[in-house]
Amino acid sequence: MGGVEAIARTGALAALMLCALAACIPSDGRPSAESEAVSGPRDIVPPIIREPRWQAQSVAPTAQTIAPTSYVVRPGDSLGQIAQRSGDGVAAIAAANDIDPPYVIHPGMRLTIPGGRYHTIRRGETGIAIARAYGVDWSRVATLNRLQEPYILRTGQRLLLPSDAEVASMSRAERAAAFNIDIDDIITGGEPALAANESTTPPVATARRELPDDAAVRSPANFAGRFGWPVTGEILAPFGEVSEGFLNNGIDIATPRGTPVLASADGVVLYAGTEIQVHGGLVLISHGDGWITAYGQMEDLQVTRGQEIERGQMIARSGLGGAADRPLLHFEIRRNRQPVNPVSHLPSL
Repeated sequence: MGGVEAIARTGALAALMLCALAACIPSDGRPSAESEAVSGPRDIVPPIIREPRWQAQSVAPTAQTIAPTSYVVRPGDSLGQIAQRSGDGVAAIAAANDIDPPYVIHPGMRLTIPGGRYHTIRRGETGIAIARAYGVDWSRVATLNRLQEPYILRTGQRLLLPSDAEVASMSRAERAAAFNIDIDDIITGGEPALAANESTTPPVATARRELPDDAAVRSPANFAGRFGWPVTGEILAPFGEVSEGFLNNGIDIATPRGTPVLASADGVVLYAGTEIQVHGGLVLISHGDGWITAYGQMEDLQVTRGQEIERGQMIARSGLGGAADRPLLHFEIRRNRQPVNPVSHLPSL
């Protein structure tokens, strides 16, 4: 503290000290020395972290049960038209008949119409809120409907839900777990449904601007880069099975509390918040081509949902929260919903 008092007494000395501090800050955007962790950027205004739309959203459980049947394709039919007439979902009919995108069908084909329990999506509804309305796990719904990136639901789309029999057979623990949100849920079910021909919203350039909560984030079309280390430090817990019954979907990196955490690659922020308690402050970044990075156990979040991010940009500071008992960064890389070993995609240190 004596140095601070000396600066206050001497203007010239203050200028020299500021210049020295500026010279200590690395210019290459890599995780850095303690001086950066303590000082860091002073001109960043922390964003206002709003409650996610799915957190407070209420969805009416108006599902209808469709009886199974079959249908012979006629000239001019499309799978979408058949689904519309039958009340089934396109993905469910395609799955029942082993038809892959772009769902080409031919006259004379006999299609199995599987039937099931369907929810018809309304504009603005999120997958997470829909699943909560029925007391089921959203990841299960996403898998049933073969949802793919960018995971944007559409008004009028029919979502196949777990059957009444499946729900009735759920244990009390399974029912409670259905309301626990994880990273995959946010990736696949966190965006609001859009009208059939409505476009996603381009990213914003700064955390001082926010997308409306009923706007869906436009993720990058392609990933044309490489990943970098968000921080450097000892790997406390590797990827994979760490102990019996515990699977780590990423790596845990030891780092002093307050260390700047840098974006691993260019992308757009899908989520920034603290709703998943086990991860503390969490940021999810979409990079295109199904690539997602996740950064957990952070504080002082510096980014907002829908913000465009560059590789090496500070997104938060490492913290002590969630399930951690010491300062660290939990870091994940996912491809098409599946966690992959980050070390295999990061440069050697």
